[in-house]
Amino acid sequence: MDASPFRSHWSLDPEVTFLNHGSFGACPTRVLEEQSRLRARLEAEPVRFLHRELEPLADAARAALGDFLDVNPDDLAFVNNATTGVNTVLRSLRFAPGDELLTTDHEYNASRNALDFVASQWGVKVVVVKLPWPVPSPQSVVDTVLSHVTLNTRLLLIDHISSQTALVMPVAGLIRALRERGIETLVDGAHGPGQVPLSLHRLGAGYYTGNCHKWMCAPKGAAFLYVRKDLQPGIRPLVISHGYNSRRTDRSRFRLEFDWLGTDDPTPFLCIPKALEVVGGMLPGGWPEVMAHNHAKALAARTLLCQRLKVVPRCPEDMVGSMATVPLPDGFPAEPSVLGLDPLQDRLLSEYRIEVPIVPWPKAPHRHVRLSAQLYNSHTEYQRLAEALEALVR
Repeated sequence: MDASPFRSHWSLDPEVTFLNHGSFGACPTRVLEEQSRLRARLEAEPVRFLHRELEPLADAARAALGDFLDVNPDDLAFVNNATTGVNTVLRSLRFAPGDELLTTDHEYNASRNALDFVASQWGVKVVVVKLPWPVPSPQSVVDTVLSHVTLNTRLLLIDHISSQTALVMPVAGLIRALRERGIETLVDGAHGPGQVPLSLHRLGAGYYTGNCHKWMCAPKGAAFLYVRKDLQPGIRPLVISHGYNSRRTDRSRFRLEFDWLGTDDPTPFLCIPKALEVVGGMLPGGWPEVMAHNHAKALAARTLLCQRLKVVPRCPEDMVGSMATVPLPDGFPAEPSVLGLDPLQDRLLSEYRIEVPIVPWPKAPHRHVRLSAQLYNSHTEYQRLAEALEALVR
């Protein structure tokens, strides 16, 4: 198998064709070494590290992240994952009977669960927008969502890049149109940072949460929550800790409450600068070239699979990032395995040593394969996937 020249930067199993970076990411060995160094420093003198050294280290990590996201770092809070960020915002907001919370049928299940839970607590309505599928254009998404906005709409929750369908949503247009109507947007950007160019300053969302452990390749447990300055007084962390009654005046209330939630391992988010340095340094054009490289690879892989399986893509190229989906024949049997996975996904791993998700969509038995394109992947790996799928779905 012709391996990517970048494969050596990751400690991935050499016996597995790993085409599922999108689910949990994969951390380069140099970043993991930095995490081990920081953990050793923490354990050598925990009080010194957590009481005296952590705050400036966190500030430096936040500054690097702010520079990458084109946003004031003081408007960022570290969280463990994007699901935590979504819950933090939704559990902080206040609603009234008759209010409507808008989302789409592509929303990630965990975030949708959080929305349903909060709606049940406040007695408000969740309005689910069914997007066109296949998707003809980004504007069709904007038009469909806006057609469901009413005078009672209070918030839109939307994936930046959908988990099930890998669609790059037109969030900028939606945010702009909704703000004109006095409605804020909570963007679930679990897959956004590092997969597509992102300027939170220009985007203008009220709330944006994203993972750093996926496409930015930081260690697991590194994520962020952005809250626009004017909305920060209304957002509190899920855990209330020492910052609640702090008398410090050198930092904002937002900073004081989110920066210390209790004893935890801070090394994942402290490694964000190293992850940005390592992955951004793999190509001469830095992160813009990394994202463009992965995007082109995802499109090429989608084209290859569509040609081999004699199917057509379900969305235009400008709605593809570093992941892409390809429709498959209906599943048989439609029931998932005991682990909740499509039997085809299990067979791809057990018989061909290929790790790639098979996603039921819009619902079983309809399904598609969702492939990821990271620097460590090669064109030969997508050829192997095409050959395996041809054999298994025949």
